[in-house]
Amino acid sequence: MGGLLAFSRFVDGFNEKFGRIADYCVLFACLVSAGNATVRYLFSYSTNGLLEVQWYLFGAVVLLGAPYTLKRNEHVRVDLVYMAVSPRVRLWIDTLGFLLVLIPAGLYLTWLSFPFFWQSFEASEVSQNAGGLILWPAKLLLPLGFALLTVQGLSELIKRIAALSGVLDISTDYEKPLQ
Repeated sequence: MGGLLAFSRFVDGFNEKFGRIADYCVLFACLVSAGNATVRYLFSYSTNGLLEVQWYLFGAVVLLGAPYTLKRNEHVRVDLVYMAVSPRVRLWIDTLGFLLVLIPAGLYLTWLSFPFFWQSFEASEVSQNAGGLILWPAKLLLPLGFALLTVQGLSELIKRIAALSGVLDISTDYEKPLQ
């Protein structure tokens, strides 16, 4: 179990770095958006490239931020069930969810999205919009994001199994999103 937990710590640290990249992408998206709006209103100038950069950054926020969100145990759940059961049952719910849903779906989505990216990369696909950008970096975010989410799901599964075995003590506390 020690080797698996070491792998889990490595994955957690790796995805934490991608989470920080996603954090900065939020800032950059805001700056690009504000800059684009300012230039458009002050100088009556705009370019589709700036709009596409915002789209790329938003994709990065979602796809690179999802594994980090999972690591921090802040993903969405069925609150009514999860909050009403004991911590041990929560561990079992998480374990089964990772094993039966997240990891298989992540593997499948990674497998489906990689050819979508690769075809764009090989063709040097460019947006059809005037002033548009190359498309493969945005399409790379799909298999990369799904792969990172899948590996983080594996890390979380390892931690839940270790907790069920009594090797590791993890918190199953979950705070319902405030809205």
